[in-house]
Amino acid sequence: MNKRFNKSRSLLTAAMAVTVLSLPAQQFPAQPSGRMAGSPDRQVPQVYEFSLRQAIDYMSKNSVFVKNALLDYQIQEQSNRATTSQALPQVTGNLGLTDFIQIPTTLIPGEFLQQPAGTFVPVQFGTQWNATGGVTLKQVLFDGQVFVGLQARRSSLDFYLKKQEVTEQVLRANITKIYYSLLISRTQIDQIDANISSQKELQHNSSEMFKNGFAEQLDVDKSTVQLSNLESEKIQVEFSIANGYLGLKMLMGMPVNDSLRLTDTVTYDMIRDATLSDNYKYTDRKDYQLMEIGRTLNEFNVKRYKEGYIPTANFTANYSQNQYANEFDLGKRNSWFPTTYIGLSINIPIFDGFFKDANIKQAKLQLRQSENNIDSLKLRIDNDVRQAQLRFAAALSTLDFQKKNMDLSERVYMQTRKKYEQGLGSNTEITTALSDQKTAQANYFNALYNAIAARVDYLNAIGKL
Repeated sequence: MNKRFNKSRSLLTAAMAVTVLSLPAQQFPAQPSGRMAGSPDRQVPQVYEFSLRQAIDYMSKNSVFVKNALLDYQIQEQSNRATTSQALPQVTGNLGLTDFIQIPTTLIPGEFLQQPAGTFVPVQFGTQWNATGGVTLKQVLFDGQVFVGLQARRSSLDFYLKKQEVTEQVLRANITKIYYSLLISRTQIDQIDANISSQKELQHNSSEMFKNGFAEQLDVDKSTVQLSNLESEKIQVEFSIANGYLGLKMLMGMPVNDSLRLTDTVTYDMIRDATLSDNYKYTDRKDYQLMEIGRTLNEFNVKRYKEGYIPTANFTANYSQNQYANEFDLGKRNSWFPTTYIGLSINIPIFDGFFKDANIKQAKLQLRQSENNIDSLKLRIDNDVRQAQLRFAAALSTLDFQKKNMDLSERVYMQTRKKYEQGLGSNTEITTALSDQKTAQANYFNALYNAIAARVDYLNAIGKL
């Protein structure tokens, strides 16, 4: 197998590892409801013809990684609802029923009942059956930490929305590389088919020359070996392409049994005419935007802990009915007595063993970490952009050289073949020319892919992919 396809398989493995290993195995999607006859666990196959844009759109709707990122957003929405509930009125109801099998006894001084001083008389107060039912209202009037949590709701949603976009960005870059890799592989298959056709013709001519005494059996055998090598190479390339389609489907969230055909094309001129600009902004990168939102959330965290030093105020109101009776009868008239109260409580923090101070300092350190990470990302973006520019420039130069070299090797092979068929050349010469042609073709396709990959890396680095 040539270098070009070794590189393609390595790319596919890396792309799959980056995305698959980042999530637990149980997060892979279940099979859709469609079924194949006689195979209840398999999905009904579909047929798709996708451009690169369509493949990316399909991924955005079906990839399990994007779906889970969207679920993270929805989970945060519910978490925000829980935060909002802390600022809303809290209403609770209570019901109670007590049967005093033995009514509590109380001792009262004897002189209250005209008994000798120093003595106590046991008496029982109350009724056997006591029932109560009421409603309590609580409302936060002021709590700094709750209010900061309310302010951070939008930023927390933006954080998970941006995480979803970052996930899509990673998948988009990998899918783009694999998509173009498969297009190049398809072009190489066409080239191998042309080589096989040419070699079959050469083998036929060698056989005819041998029959007429103008060639040796060795020449025929060498042509047969070359033809077998080409056919073997085609099998290996087709196997690599099949694996590439499997990897592409997995990243897209497409069932393995579905058929996928790629409709875009890739040409030398399309890559050669591509240009790279030096103008880019950090804020175009999704991961940079994510870090900025993370810094904002850390700022809210510092503010939240600082608000812990401010007193909190709560309002409480209660209405209840209480029944006292010696017989169990909840509907008994004149046995229910109402109770109503309102209250205001203010909690003033005085000393908590430096708990809040430790939390504030920890949050400030985390904020500094987020700022350092942003500075580091800026350097990494600059480095990624510059490296992609250098790789693209080098790849274009190499591509030009390999294109000329491939064209030249094809001319050399055709001229050597004509000389051989005219009896002016040897089989060794044509074998060498064929080998040189195959090497030149492999180097050209490898250079073509390297140029595409460098451009994809550049667009990904500036956030424009």
